[in-house]
Amino acid sequence: TKMIHQTKWLIGSVLILTVLNCKNSLASPENEENLRAVSGGMNQFSADFYKTSSESTKDNLICSPLSAGIVLSMAAYGARGNTEKQMRTSLRMPENDAVGKSGIQSLIDTLNSVKKVQLKLAQKIFTTTGFEMKPDFKAITENNFRSTAQSLDFTKAVESSQTINKWCEEQTNSRIKEIIQPDDLNGAAMVLLNAVYFKGNWLSKFKGEQTLRQPFHVDEKTTKDVDMMHQKHAFNYGELPELDAIFVELPYEKEDENDAISMFIILPNNVNGLSKSENSLHTLNFKNMHDNQRMTDMHLYMPKFKIESTLQIQPILEKVGMTDMFSDSADFTGITDSPPLKVSKVIQKAFIEVNEEGSEASAVTAGVISFRSSKIPHPTPITVMIDRPFIYTIVHSAANAVLFQGHISEPVF
Repeated sequence: TKMIHQTKWLIGSVLILTVLNCKNSLASPENEENLRAVSGGMNQFSADFYKTSSESTKDNLICSPLSAGIVLSMAAYGARGNTEKQMRTSLRMPENDAVGKSGIQSLIDTLNSVKKVQLKLAQKIFTTTGFEMKPDFKAITENNFRSTAQSLDFTKAVESSQTINKWCEEQTNSRIKEIIQPDDLNGAAMVLLNAVYFKGNWLSKFKGEQTLRQPFHVDEKTTKDVDMMHQKHAFNYGELPELDAIFVELPYEKEDENDAISMFIILPNNVNGLSKSENSLHTLNFKNMHDNQRMTDMHLYMPKFKIESTLQIQPILEKVGMTDMFSDSADFTGITDSPPLKVSKVIQKAFIEVNEEGSEASAVTAGVISFRSSKIPHPTPITVMIDRPFIYTIVHSAANAVLFQGHISEPVF
């Protein structure tokens, strides 16, 4: 008889590996090119990940495709056979390992060296006592993913889960406290974690006294009064005909272009246009939208909002083609030969708060401002009223990395 122990490898994105208990920085041009290869692939995965997440979540949503992508890539380097093939294909990882490893290292280092805002990516591996990681896998996680490994006695599930949750809490400025329950460690061999934390001030802040209660159209029949911020300022603005939407780019404070992080608001033209816009979201290139700025004077009205989401990522990953890793045929012999491993759970907890000063966001999965284009003269400022369901995306433009993404169907603050 086959005895199967559900182990968890949590992804957060937390990735918990369970035992199958059976009898059988944008420095050199080359680095930049590698980073582009990795971030380009990561963006395609992000688009799939977001589309699948948003289809299953009609409520307010925040997720970090980047967080999931990093922790899954880390696991993929330890996968072999069909498991590896599925993971690499879904994650759009570069075929050349040297490019992939150098690129992920550059991406993590670039994002971690951003000034003016707080942006922190942290990776961590917890293994159960007596678990031996292969030297090659340990080297990749330490050198390319900047991760550290720590051994815990998972049979003491309460203590171990407290240690893991404390790490998450420390990395996310206490915003995400509990990613793992003691039960998650039942039969677990390994937990892989990635945490992303972001806090940034708007380059052009909203004034608190201009925030008023105003109606937000939840759907064609329902309105709800929300805290609507307002400012008159010039923002990068454009129409997105394929999405039947417009966009506004709200930059955060930055030291130079390498540090440029923005929130893009994608506002469907119709109150019930969210899913149409989300279906074509994968066609957008945020870096191009940022680089080809068209500054437009406007009265911008935007709701304050705050969300925390917990995503069970397994069904999302299965839909985008990663099925083997959860099954008894999983092959992670690049991590260890014994015991056999499979992924038992993938969890992402994410948080975002957007107010007059700026934004704070986190996810655990488990200077001189110059504009490169002229202002488009408008005889009078236009009015952009974000008073219906919309999509938001926080992007690091130079690395072309989507840090956080979500939609707001009904602002809550």
